[in-house]
Amino acid sequence: MSGLVPYLYFPGNAREALDFYREVFGGELTLLTYGEFKRTDGPADAIAHGQLSGLVELFASDAADDEETVHITGAPFSLLGKAEPAVLGDWFAKLAVKGTVRDQLQQRPWGGFDGQVTDRYGIRWLIGYEL
Repeated sequence: MSGLVPYLYFPGNAREALDFYREVFGGELTLLTYGEFKRTDGPADAIAHGQLSGLVELFASDAADDEETVHITGAPFSLLGKAEPAVLGDWFAKLAVKGTVRDQLQQRPWGGFDGQVTDRYGIRWLIGYEL
């Protein structure tokens, strides 16, 4: 693990969200259920801990009954220069499917490229690169 890794609490769809992020970013996905953790504060098949490991790292779980679910405003996840330009462009396009392009991935006056997209789970991503 390197650096800051977001940990997201989903409203019962953590498995679906993490599968989606694995499809977008690649990497290895580990999923452990409430039942495997012997937790009783949610359904046994709910995700107690999920981890995507690779170029992009994410942790997530299904929120327990008393936990709030993810809702982030004013703080996009930045993937500036995290991969080659073609890979970043592919990530942007995949995140936009059933999401919302907030600012198209494009060249900026300073010469770099960036754009912002909110994915289908409400997570906002800032993706960009310099040539």
